[in-house]
Amino acid sequence: IVDPLCEKTIREIVLESFSDHDFLGEEDVAPGKEASSAALDSKLKNSADWLWIVDPIDGTTNFVHGMPLCMPSVAAAYKGEVMVAVIYDPHRDELFTATLGGGAFLNGEPIKVGDQKVIGDAIVAMGSPPAEESMNMSLKGVAVLMPKVRTIRMLGSAAIMLAWVANGRLTCYWEYDLSSWDIAAGALLVTEAGGKFTDLNGDPYSLRTRKMIA
Repeated sequence: IVDPLCEKTIREIVLESFSDHDFLGEEDVAPGKEASSAALDSKLKNSADWLWIVDPIDGTTNFVHGMPLCMPSVAAAYKGEVMVAVIYDPHRDELFTATLGGGAFLNGEPIKVGDQKVIGDAIVAMGSPPAEESMNMSLKGVAVLMPKVRTIRMLGSAAIMLAWVANGRLTCYWEYDLSSWDIAAGALLVTEAGGKFTDLNGDPYSLRTRKMIA
């Protein structure tokens, strides 16, 4: 019940200020990658030029179990390109923001990605997806990476892992299958902080990207 209420509040605030913009929120869409992909495609084909993409509580399981690793993730895209990103961590009162071409910031101070030069120094984050294909690919990734990197972390929130890549707390984050509302804001944060964000083939990020690495 909390997720829909948070999304409703964000939607009302956005549309009160920008009545001609469109809105895509996680709580509007049925579970599953097919449903989320279809919802995004419909918005991109039929919506206004501006589309807000919102996960009201990224890390819902963390939230339910009282773990302070959950937060809203908000992105505004113009004709399919993310222009503005906000991730707010209420537990640490940390506001991550970015604008296209304007840099990335934490509580108003500029941030940049980590400067690790070798893979052995890398702190790598990844997800723990429930779908069988995604789970199997993630386990294969662990087996390859664990002997080579400093450590691997699974935090249960794409938003916080991307925000922490942007400010250097994490070196890298990858996941085999995510929806647009999970990563749209974080993708801009990472790139504006000097990082690289692509799909797992190394191709440029777009709102339709689901298999990602930052």
